[in-house]
Amino acid sequence: MEEDLAPMEESSTELVSTKELGEVAEKGSYHLKDHTLRTVFDFPVGAAVVKELLDDPVYAATLKRDFGRLSSEGNFKWGSLQPEEGKFTFEKADAIVKFAQENNMQVHGHTLLWAHDGNEPKWIKEYQGDKQDWERLMKKHITTVLKHFKGRVQSWDVVNEGIKQGGKYVNSIWYRKLGPDYILKAFKYAHEADPNVKLFLNDYGQEYGGKKVKLILDIVDQAREQGIPIHGIGFQLHTVLRMEPWKINDNLKIFADKRLLIHISEFDVSVRYQMPKIFPLSDALARAQGDKIKQIVRGYMENVPKKQQWGITTWGVSDKTSYFNKGYENADHDYPLLFDKNYKAKWAYRGFIEAGLGR
Repeated sequence: MEEDLAPMEESSTELVSTKELGEVAEKGSYHLKDHTLRTVFDFPVGAAVVKELLDDPVYAATLKRDFGRLSSEGNFKWGSLQPEEGKFTFEKADAIVKFAQENNMQVHGHTLLWAHDGNEPKWIKEYQGDKQDWERLMKKHITTVLKHFKGRVQSWDVVNEGIKQGGKYVNSIWYRKLGPDYILKAFKYAHEADPNVKLFLNDYGQEYGGKKVKLILDIVDQAREQGIPIHGIGFQLHTVLRMEPWKINDNLKIFADKRLLIHISEFDVSVRYQMPKIFPLSDALARAQGDKIKQIVRGYMENVPKKQQWGITTWGVSDKTSYFNKGYENADHDYPLLFDKNYKAKWAYRGFIEAGLGR
């Protein structure tokens, strides 16, 4: 698509008629001739990647052209890095870092601890020991990982999804064994292992505010009182077309007012919740998704001071490999990302770019 195509109109996208949904999105790509995600923004636009997909030349070319930071969907998690006690396997994560370095990209590590028992390796669930043993176990993992990647990974999610939406701690194995202080201890050990890396508390649902946001802010205050650095907040933002941007903006501003770095860390916009039985993606929904993304990206830029904008990372590259589509043939269950299953840029991509261009 040529650059001089008229910008998308600002409009309400909350209600889309069945008639409008009948028109299938046109074939082709909505790239702008002279702009990419890497060239338009002052902050890095990232993508969560999977090591095995780096061998796909189209996948790799898309990353090289448009993304300035890589995260990983799973290759930096505990089960991948330490699948057996004391046995660290860095090959896949190292391959991602190597790809990033070769292409002048930053790396964001995701994640040192994930506060959900189902996502821990079997040996962790079966581990026997007292509180001191568990703390040594956590410290060893964090220290080993941070030192291995020192100077090559610029930021880390230290704890992922540790807070419930109602403002309570997730009853994870780490919470049960070490109590609520496990979060602060994890940040302490991460900082000791690599004092130069930026450390983030990553979670979902902050856009809804309430008790969850309050507890996160309380944890930040506790950390500051103890001299433990929590540099930023990972604002996942797996969201849907019906989400009101003002809610996102209000809560971005709350964290910004705390002088925290803010990373929209797992961004995607589901359209399935809008009209789940309409396939393939219609032009009306494709444009609505692009408009919503433009509003959200613009809101991030307007409500987070520049020096606190750590960037925006999409949770995947194309609809083909989105976690929304795992287990569904042909990647036609949902269309949450910027590129379609053939790696063509969608209206979603164009909306993202237009926010950066101020259109």
